[in-house]
Amino acid sequence: MNSLFPSEKIIFDLPNASIEYHPNFFDAATSKMLFEKLIKEIPWQQDDITVYGKTHPQPRLTALFGNEGKPYSYSNIVMKPHAWNPILMYIKLEIEKVCNENFTTVLLNLYRDGKDSNGWHADNEKELGRNPVIASISLGAERAFHLKHNSLTNCKEKITLQHGSLLLMRGETQHYWKHQIAKTTKPIEPRINLTFRIIK
Repeated sequence: MNSLFPSEKIIFDLPNASIEYHPNFFDAATSKMLFEKLIKEIPWQQDDITVYGKTHPQPRLTALFGNEGKPYSYSNIVMKPHAWNPILMYIKLEIEKVCNENFTTVLLNLYRDGKDSNGWHADNEKELGRNPVIASISLGAERAFHLKHNSLTNCKEKITLQHGSLLLMRGETQHYWKHQIAKTTKPIEPRINLTFRIIK
């Protein structure tokens, strides 16, 4: 299993943000193998989420893996991590070669079809500390990743996250920007997203 370390790296010139995109971080064969193993081997779960006082099933499946049993909480959900498995450790080490970080945790999302989504939010939970580094791997169907600045209303960006790509968000990004994966009515195949982070 070899990473295709890409010649192409796209750096976005956005205020209060440090975002770079590696469209071909993993080659096609590796991406296909990773997707197929993860969709079968990960213990996917569907938690209830409470938004504006209403509770409903989260519109995607999730799983958490990480070090030392440190829990991770967001949107009133507390997740306890599974121990790292070989496939996730492989992906983690490949990412760490590029961004010189030592990630402690990965949150996986499975978007089964276009109805599955992730609403506007920032990865700014207190466990992540100030200026967290978020490394996001996408496998499977392409989905649009929308970004909007918290106060500069004309500051928006849309990135098509393709199969085998890596998106890195660092610096002040999570304090000034929100992001989402919106629902779509188009017929769309499943997508797995892995967001690596450091819990303090």
